[in-house]
Formats: sequence, C-alpha cells, structure tokens
Amino acid sequence: MTSIQDINKDFTNIFNNEGIKTRFFFAPGRVNLIGEHTDYNGGHVFPCALNFGTYAVAMKRDDQKVRVYSNNFKDLGIIEFTLDQLVFEENHAWANYPKGIIKAFKDEGYNIDYGIDILFFGDIPNGAGVSSSASIELVTSVVLKGLLDIDADMISMIKMSQRAENEFIGVNCGIMDQFAIGMGKEGKAILLNCNTLEYKYSNIALKDTSIIIANSNKRRDLADSKYNERRTECDRALSQLQKQLDIQSLGELTEEQFEKNKHLIDHEIDRRRAKHAVYENLRTLKAVEVLEKGGVEEFGKLMNASHVSLRDDYEVTGKELDTLAALAWKQEGTIGSRMTGAGFGGCTVSIVKNDQVDAFIKNVGSQYAEIIGYEASFYVVSIGDGARELE
Repeated sequence: MTSIQDINKDFTNIFNNEGIKTRFFFAPGRVNLIGEHTDYNGGHVFPCALNFGTYAVAMKRDDQKVRVYSNNFKDLGIIEFTLDQLVFEENHAWANYPKGIIKAFKDEGYNIDYGIDILFFGDIPNGAGVSSSASIELVTSVVLKGLLDIDADMISMIKMSQRAENEFIGVNCGIMDQFAIGMGKEGKAILLNCNTLEYKYSNIALKDTSIIIANSNKRRDLADSKYNERRTECDRALSQLQKQLDIQSLGELTEEQFEKNKHLIDHEIDRRRAKHAVYENLRTLKAVEVLEKGGVEEFGKLMNASHVSLRDDYEVTGKELDTLAALAWKQEGTIGSRMTGAGFGGCTVSIVKNDQVDAFIKNVGSQYAEIIGYEASFYVVSIGDGARELE
C-alpha cells in the first residue's frame, strides 16, 4: 500500500525540489447509500465519505506557474499552466479538474497570486462511480486554502467545486458528491436536502454488517454519458408540471401530488424520469427514518426498490449493474443492494452480514465473471472524515 512517505518521495523526484517543505492533503471518495439522481431534482440524498480517496502533496511556488502530476496517470507526465491560462484544454485531461478549481476560486474573488506544485495520488478506482472527480476538486480546494491562506469555509469550497464541474468541465452534476466529500464525518452519513443545503448527520450503526462496493469494471465517462440527457428530461417534466403547480423542483412533490398531476407531462419517458425523482426522494427520507430506529432490514428493502426504479423508470443501470444487484439479492446475508453513482457502469453498494462477506465476494464475483465475461472488483469500506489537511 502506498504511504504518504512514498508519495512525498515521488514528489521530490518528479518536481526535483529536494529539501523543500511540502504539505499533505486528502479528500475521500463517497458512496451514496440511497437517493440517486435526486440531487439535481431538489430532493434528498444520503451519502457518506469513505476511507479511501485522493491524496495531494503540494508546495507553494514563487511564480505564477502551476505544475500538476498524477501517479494514476503517469504517462501524461507533468501538466503545466499559468494562473493567466485557466482555460479548459482537452489534452490536459484530468488536470482540468484542479485547473477549474483554481479558476473558480479566482472568479469568486479570492487572491491566488502564487503558483503551486501538486502531486496527486488516488486509491479510488477510476471511473467506478465513487466520485474521483469531486475528490480531486475538494483536495485541490483544501490545498489552495492551506497553502495560500485563503479564508474560505467548507460550504463555499463545496459550491465552488460544483460550479467548476458544471461550468468548466461541462458536467451538469448536482452538489451531492462535493458535499459528501467536503462535509463527511467518520461513522456518519449525511441526509442532505439538495434544494436548501439543509443537512443532518445520521449514525450508521450497521450492527454485524458491512458496506461492500462492487465495481462492475465497465468504464464510463460521466461527461460523455447520458447524465445530462436525464437532467434535461427531468427539467422538461418539471416545466410542464409548473403550468399548474407552484413548485420549484420535483423534490417538493408527494407521491399523491405526482400521481394526480402526471398527466401534465406530455412524454411518457419524461413522466417515468419524474416519477423516479419523486418516489426516490420520499424513499430516501423513509430509509433514513427506519435506519435511525435500527431497521436495517427495512433499509435494505428500500435500497432494492431504489435499484428497480433506477433500472425501470430512470434507465441508468445497464446489464453489468443489474447483474451485480440481482446476484447480490440472491446471496445469503445480503440486506440490500443497489447501483450507486450516475450509473451507466460504475458500482453497486451492498449491505451484507459480516459472517457472509467472504462468501458474498466469492459467489457474486464468480457468477458475475461467468455472465459478463470479465471480473468485478470488491471493496469492504469504512465511513471516514471529509476533505482536510493531514498532519
């Protein structure tokens, strides 16, 4: 396993700056336990930060140059730009994320007068759907705050990170990923109202059970996926409902209100997309309520229902995720399982009884490989703290 000391040695070798003091930063990945594709529809989500993520070793420069390097994309080498060159460049690939964050800070009026050297290392599986992009955004944010003495609170950095992804990268994401990664707390998930940013922490007392993330290993690029298409479909449904309803988002509707007014939505596909957004939001609120009362089994059933809705009404699962979920449901010891993240590949999240974890990974893994033709990867995860500077 790579250590901070190893990453620091890499930093010294790559940037050729032996003897200069560096500082260390970390931002986790996240998993959403329930509440998918509700964030940009003004609904609730229930994510938590994980115990793996993106590390950054950084030092302040005395000029306007920014140099970034990733141990995950070594073939791209050092990517370099200056503080007056903050434009999206296709050939800068992953480095557009930290570049977009620097631009967002400058646009917000923060003084960024000096460049930085940063080495990134992520132990998040790339393209897996546990939000490596938002992790890079938040670790860059805490680097800027720490190295340049910027007086920005975490909520401000979360909002700037979302704006960078929306406007600089061009992915029309909601705020959930950045919020969970910035505000995560060990042992707790966050019930977040994406419309108002009201939130509360909820203890995840999964007695005698573990959270398992299964990466389908079907790669998908969020920016190139049908994510933006789904958002457009929901916006169209909302605008048609607004002709007769005084609402600002689909997240404001009850199931009864939706059923009574769904005829206002012209297209059957848009109607199904909106149905998912409404029902998933209410399912999320119910899931948190039952979990706080110790109803892990009931929580699991709601996870399963979430996947079915994402499969049938929202159509963002695909063969790989459906196979992982279906195999998990059949496996002894599974409390619940669902796709997590944007979909179109990526991961499932499952809650599994501790005495069945090894059998779950073995059986689901072998059957998945037999059906799909390549292997899934499995991670037993813990819930960790949010983005921060490391001692």
